[in-house]
Amino acid sequence: MAKDRKPETGRASGGASRSGAGGGKGGRTRPPAANVVTPQRPWGLIAAAVAVLLFAAAVLTYAVLQVNESEANRVDAVDEIDGVQTFDYAAGQEHVTTPVTYEQSPPVGGPHDGEWADCTGTVYDVQIRQENAVHSLEHGAVWITYDPAVIGGGALDTLTAFADESGRMVSPNAGQDSPISLQSWNHQLKVDSADDPRIEQFADFLTYNQEFFPEPGASCENPQFISDPLTVGEGSRGAASMTTDAPTSTGAETGAP
Repeated sequence: MAKDRKPETGRASGGASRSGAGGGKGGRTRPPAANVVTPQRPWGLIAAAVAVLLFAAAVLTYAVLQVNESEANRVDAVDEIDGVQTFDYAAGQEHVTTPVTYEQSPPVGGPHDGEWADCTGTVYDVQIRQENAVHSLEHGAVWITYDPAVIGGGALDTLTAFADESGRMVSPNAGQDSPISLQSWNHQLKVDSADDPRIEQFADFLTYNQEFFPEPGASCENPQFISDPLTVGEGSRGAASMTTDAPTSTGAETGAP
C-alpha cells in the first residue's frame, strides 16, 4: 500500500525564508549609512566677543578709577588746599592808570588798571602787566604764573593745559620766588612742580567761585588784550581804551590791603 506522503514542513518554510531573503519583489533594504558631520565652533566670533567684553571691562575700570581719583582730589574749602595763603583786599578797589606797588608778588588784589587782561582760558607767551591781571582776578579769574627759566617743555605743556576753560589765564613771570604761582582774588598758592595736584584743586575750587571775588558776573573777555597784550613796563591804555566797571583814578596807589 502506498503511504500518504506528508510535506516536509521544515524545507518548505526554509525555502520561503530564502526567497524573502533574496530580495524578491516587495522586500525591505537597509538605507545607506549617513555621513555625520560635527558642527564647528565659531571660534572667531567667540574671540571677538571676549575681546569686546575685556575692552568694556577695561574702560569701565578706568572710568571708576578716574572718578575715584577726582573725588580724592576734590576740596570743599580753601583751607583744605595745603599751603594756600589768604589775604584781605576789600571790594571796590580803585582803577588807576599808573603803576602799582603790590605787597604780594605776583599780586592777588588791590588797585588795578581799568582794563582787564583777557581770562577766557588764555595762555600768554609774554609777561603781562600786573595791574591788568589783578583786574581779571576781580572778575573771578585764576591766574597761573611760572618762571620761564625753570618751567618749560613738558612741564609747561602740563601747566598751560589748566587754561582749559573761561576764568583762567597762564603767563610767564620771570624771577618770581617759586617755579609756579597761582593767584585768585585774595588767595595765592606757590608750588614747585606742574604735576602738583594742588594746582588742579586751586583752579577747580576758585575759578569763578562767587564766594571769593568782588564782581560776580563780570566779563573775562577782552579781545583787544589778546591781540595786543600790555606787558610789564608798558603804560596803561587809559580809561578811554574800553568801557570799565568803576571810576578811574590817575593818582599813584599802593597795594596795601
